[in-house]
Amino acid sequence: MAETSCCIAASYEAKAFGVKTGTRISEARVLCPGIAIVEAKPPEYIRYHHRVIAAVEDCIHVEAVLSIDEMWAWLPYNLREPAAVETIGRKIKAAVARDVSPVIQVSIGAGPNKYLAKMASKMRKPDGLFLIEYHQLPDILHALELRDLTGIGRRTEARLRSAGICTVAGLCAASKPELHKAWGGVLGERLWHLLRGDEIPDIVTARKSLGHSHVLAPDSRTPDRAWPVLCKLLHKACERLRAEHLLAGSLTLQLGFVRGPSWSADAHTVETDATFALMHLMEQLWHDRPEPGCLILKVGVVLTRLCEPGNHTPQLFQDDGDATVRSATATTAATEKHQRLDAALDQLRARHGRKVIYYGSAQESRDQAPMRISFTHIPDAGLEGD
Repeated sequence: MAETSCCIAASYEAKAFGVKTGTRISEARVLCPGIAIVEAKPPEYIRYHHRVIAAVEDCIHVEAVLSIDEMWAWLPYNLREPAAVETIGRKIKAAVARDVSPVIQVSIGAGPNKYLAKMASKMRKPDGLFLIEYHQLPDILHALELRDLTGIGRRTEARLRSAGICTVAGLCAASKPELHKAWGGVLGERLWHLLRGDEIPDIVTARKSLGHSHVLAPDSRTPDRAWPVLCKLLHKACERLRAEHLLAGSLTLQLGFVRGPSWSADAHTVETDATFALMHLMEQLWHDRPEPGCLILKVGVVLTRLCEPGNHTPQLFQDDGDATVRSATATTAATEKHQRLDAALDQLRARHGRKVIYYGSAQESRDQAPMRISFTHIPDAGLEGD
């Protein structure tokens, strides 16, 4: 709760005044006088998220959870008539109102493919129920702006306009080669098919990085208060690394100063998932930071060069002259000890909550950098704390 923080979600009333995701709190107060600023409550959102999924499951199977507030379901062929789809949609709305809360608004969209179903849900927010049928394509999309389409951001819009595509009607009329050229790759061809109602497989991508960042409260911006927060962020990242069965070969430390430019540095190591080893790596970067006495506004840690254990080649020779390698790999016995320690901590935290046990370096940050919800991973409903 600081004026230097930003809005992560704005009500429709606040949006009418120009408040958006990412708007600085101090700016939001100017744009929308009298705005009510509410601190995020991720544990509560997660509990409601799982209750909503259960309510929807009573009506139709949830094929995939896309984010904290978005999921999709595959319609069986015998339930694809408009009347049947509308019936399912109304049942979902009634189930959420009855079993979760009547104040939760549910926007439902249906279409020939998942992309168009998402667009249909966006076209009738809030609390809408809208169907896009084959015979309506592509005309039904023409009233939208380019930026309304999922996958078209500011930079993509600029590329499209430079290619002479300035409207959704123009986008729908463009040929497949034209969209390939405008996108600079196959994503343009994918959109050409999606806009025509074709069902095509999702692109399978490999995770390239994993990390956490946090804007510090005004009373936690001195280096001695910022360091424990960084340790906590790294502990959380390492726990996720192990949960996703990955190893990291590089660590990046990110600092945003209250006055002056941001700074980041990275260090490489033998691929590992050991919190102890990666802590030593981050500590070295921390000691090498510029202006060690400056106040710090934001801290972040990112793990990269990710790989699965099965694709990892252990180091053949130990390099006793390299302290970084030595600290990350040490001896086989020490590595196994760290693995057993991390496994024990992960099990205790998963069973009893994340505040039950943690590394001592995070002691001073217990009430800071609380749990956050990413766009791609929703924590289990039973997990509390950070």
